[in-house]
Amino acid sequence: MLPRLFPFIRTLPFSSSPMARLVARATSLPFSRTSTAITFVHSSLNLSFISYNSNHFDISCSSKSSIYGRRFHVLCRREEESGVRTSRKVLAAQRGYRKVRKRAAKSKEKQLELNVSICIEDELPDDPEILSIAELLRLNAPMLMKLAFDGLKDSTYKTRDTAIEDVGGCGSIELSVLLCNDEFIRKLNKEWRDEDHATDVLSMSQHVPELKLPILMLGDIVISVETAARQAEERGHSLLDEIRILMVHGLLHLLGFDHEISEEAETEMEKEEEFLLKSLGWKGKGLIQSAYDSETNANPHLENLDDRKKEGSLRFYKPKFSYIFCDMDGTLLNSQSQISFTTAKALKEALSRGVKVVIATGKTRPAAINILRTVDLAGRDGIISEFSPGVFLQGLLVYGRQGREIFRRNLDPDACREAYLYSWEHKVPVVAFSEDRCLTLFDHPLVDSLHSVYQEPKAEVIPSVEDLLAAADIQKLIFLDTADGVATTIRPYWSEATRDRANVVQAIPYMLEIVPPQTSKGRGVKILLDHLGINAKEIMAIGDGENDIEMLELASLGVALSNGAEKTKAVANVIGASNDEDGVADAIYRYAF
Repeated sequence: MLPRLFPFIRTLPFSSSPMARLVARATSLPFSRTSTAITFVHSSLNLSFISYNSNHFDISCSSKSSIYGRRFHVLCRREEESGVRTSRKVLAAQRGYRKVRKRAAKSKEKQLELNVSICIEDELPDDPEILSIAELLRLNAPMLMKLAFDGLKDSTYKTRDTAIEDVGGCGSIELSVLLCNDEFIRKLNKEWRDEDHATDVLSMSQHVPELKLPILMLGDIVISVETAARQAEERGHSLLDEIRILMVHGLLHLLGFDHEISEEAETEMEKEEEFLLKSLGWKGKGLIQSAYDSETNANPHLENLDDRKKEGSLRFYKPKFSYIFCDMDGTLLNSQSQISFTTAKALKEALSRGVKVVIATGKTRPAAINILRTVDLAGRDGIISEFSPGVFLQGLLVYGRQGREIFRRNLDPDACREAYLYSWEHKVPVVAFSEDRCLTLFDHPLVDSLHSVYQEPKAEVIPSVEDLLAAADIQKLIFLDTADGVATTIRPYWSEATRDRANVVQAIPYMLEIVPPQTSKGRGVKILLDHLGINAKEIMAIGDGENDIEMLELASLGVALSNGAEKTKAVANVIGASNDEDGVADAIYRYAF
C-alpha cells in the first residue's frame, strides 16, 4: 500500500493516549458465504478507541524507494488471539438447577477484514488538530467503506467502472489514507500526472483484477490538509468535515466512479457523494457540488504556481531553519520606514511555529523596539525586547541571553574629533551614536529625520567639539547629506581620511557611517551565534545593504531583497521581492519552511 508509493511518510506510532500517533487497524465484519453483501453487526465492528500496548506491534517493512530515495517505516498492529479463561466445572444436577436444552451452535460467518491505515506524511508537523482528525478517521474510514460496498450490491450505475464488483471472494480489503501538505501532493501530481500544482485529494488505485488475489487492495487516498483547511474556511465548516468530504470523494474514485468522463458520470458520482455523507451524518455537501457552489472547480490551482506558501499555511510545514536574522532599514521596513501588515503577519506566523527572529541592524536597540512595538512584535513574546538577543549599531553592540551586553566596540576618539571638526567647518550634520543615545553639534532637518522617520533617539545638541568628545564613548558616526553629496563628496573624502583608523559603511543613499576597523554586522552576528551555540546552518539571513554582505554569506541561506545593493545581491543565495513588496514575508513563506 502506501509504502510502495510514498517512501517518506510516517505512520502514527503507538500510544495509549487518545492522541495515539498510530492510526492503523483491521476491522472484521461478518460476511455470509452465500451473499455478496456485507452485513453490519455492531458487536463485531468495534468503534471505540483501542489502548495500544507495545507488545502488539511489529515493524512490517523497511525499504527504500527509487522515487524519492528516502527510507520509510510502517508500523502495523498485530492482533493477539484472545484466550478464554477456564473455570471449574460444576454439574447442574449437583446444584439442583434445572437442565436447559443446549441450543444448536450458529454456523460461523466468514469474517471480512477492512484494513485501514491512516498515515501522516513526514514533513507535516505535529499539530493537535490534525492528530485528533487522524484518530477520528481511523474510526470513520471503515464505516465509510462498509456503506460504500453495500451500495455496490445490485447497483444500476451506468458509468462506474465495474472492475471492483463482488467482494465476496476477498478475505480482506486494504485502504490507506495519507494526510500531507500542498508541497507533497504537488510532487505527486508532477510525478504521476505530469501536472505541476497542488490538489485537494488524489486517488491512486492498486487494484489489479487479473491477479484474482484474496486481498482487495483498493489503493491510496492522498489528502492535502493545507488545501482542505482553506476550503473548509471558504465553505464554512470544520477541517474534519472537509477531510471527510475529500475521503468520500477519493474512495468513490477507487471504486470506479469518475466525474470527469461525462456529465452523466458526474451526476452519478455527485449523488453517491451526497448519499454517503447524509447516511453517515457527516456535514457538508459533496466535493463536486461544493466546487460548483464556490466556483473553484474551473481554476483550482491558479493562485499558487510557485513555491511560495500561502498566509496561514505554515502550520502544515516544518521549519527549515531555527533562526532568521533580519536587517531593518531597506529590508524589514518599507520605503516609508514601516513594517507592513503582511510582513508583521508572516513574522508572527514564523514565531508561532518555533522559529526565532533576531534583529541585526545599524539602529540602536530603542529604535528597533519602538518600531516593532507598532505591530505588536516587541516584548517578551515578540521579536525584540530589552531581554532578547540582537545585533545593533552595525555589530558594535551585541546583546546575548537575557539581553545582556556581550560585545562593544568604540570608535577611535581621534577619528571622532576629525569628523566633528569636518561637520562644523562644512556645515554637514553628523550624529554620534553612544549605546542608546544620539549626539550632534547643531540642529538640522536631516538630524531630526533620524528621530521622526527612523525612530532613533532624539539627538542631543552639544555645540562644542570638546564637550561632545567628553560626553560619551562613541560606537559610530553618521554623516547626513543628499544622496549626490554623499556619493560625490563625503564618501570619497572619508574613505581616504579614515585609512586604518575606521571603516566607511553605507546602508542608505543619503547616509554615510563611520565605524571602527575590523568590525561589521556580520562579525557581530558571528559573535552572537558563538554565544548562543548556534550553527550557521541553522539560520536564514535577509538583508539589502552592503553592510549585510557578511551576514548573508555566513548564513545557510542568504536572501537579498531586489531593492538591495548590487554587491549584496551578487553574494546572496537568492534574490527576493523588494521591501515595498513585503520581501521579508515573501522570503519566509517561500524559503523558511
